[in-house]
Amino acid sequence: MSNNQPEWPEPIIRVQSLSKSCKDSIPERYIKPSTDRPSISSSSCDDVDANIPIIDLGGLYGDQDTQASILKQISDACNEWGFFQIINHGVSPDLMDKARETWRQFFHLPMEVKQQYANSPKTYEGYGSRLGVEKGAILDWSDYYYLHYLPLSLKDYNKWPAMPPSCREVFDEYGRELVKLGGRLMKVLSINLGLEEGFLQKAFGDPGGMTMLLPDNQVPGLQVRKCDNWITVKPARHAFIVNIGDQIQVLSNAIYKSVEHRVIVNSDKERVSLAFFYNPKSDIPIEPIKELVTPCRPALYPTMTFDEYRLFIRMRGPRGKSQVESLKSPR
Repeated sequence: MSNNQPEWPEPIIRVQSLSKSCKDSIPERYIKPSTDRPSISSSSCDDVDANIPIIDLGGLYGDQDTQASILKQISDACNEWGFFQIINHGVSPDLMDKARETWRQFFHLPMEVKQQYANSPKTYEGYGSRLGVEKGAILDWSDYYYLHYLPLSLKDYNKWPAMPPSCREVFDEYGRELVKLGGRLMKVLSINLGLEEGFLQKAFGDPGGMTMLLPDNQVPGLQVRKCDNWITVKPARHAFIVNIGDQIQVLSNAIYKSVEHRVIVNSDKERVSLAFFYNPKSDIPIEPIKELVTPCRPALYPTMTFDEYRLFIRMRGPRGKSQVESLKSPR
């Protein structure tokens, strides 16, 4: 990927370290404008128990009526929410717990060990603490670790932590299971759009266009925008939270929605979550599917490769859904 920014514009400070040293206040660089600050009390206008849909995939390959019900639930969630939770999805609960706790152990290793995997803006792969390269930008209160699972040409075990000892083994198995799960979901999304079941997968040339999140099982934090309100997601036990990515919104010509979301910071407890980005092949042009473009619903987006989109995001940092909205073709 072409990127002229070789290093971060400012010295990197680890948020995990800051959280231990900041007793009464935090640096101004991490304080967002009041209008952008999440609140644990944010919810739907009238329903304090509101939550994103929880869908049981257990009957996906059962009788026709059960299949049809699950397909409709997913279709409704993609149209109305852009988010849904899935249970009975086929991934071992033990593996899910092991994956989350392995990463928790990594973040509790000594700083000098973690620093060996410090990342750069070139690929973002490794141990990081900021997104975007805008100097002086307001930063997120989080550290992360980003690595490539596929394609094999990008998979570099030197970038994978050697500690804890089980890390590489656990995440190879976790990656295999998530790729299989993502493939099943992509077939469902294709069918619900009236396309051949392998259409979206072929259009991406690789996994593509959604995120499967394994949330912290003790500390909620994810908020999803719904009807100009923010709803705090209540994770179901051993569920994955699925959200539609910008590329699927573009391919579906906005039939499926990529919805703005954010995370609440907990002042008392750390929060560890795993986001599996099921992204498209980097050089394949992404544009509205011709079968979904009509005179009444013309193409809303221009053609853009995932590499071009990723560079667009990295240069500007996270800005809600302003990125995908700014890509819309003039009407």
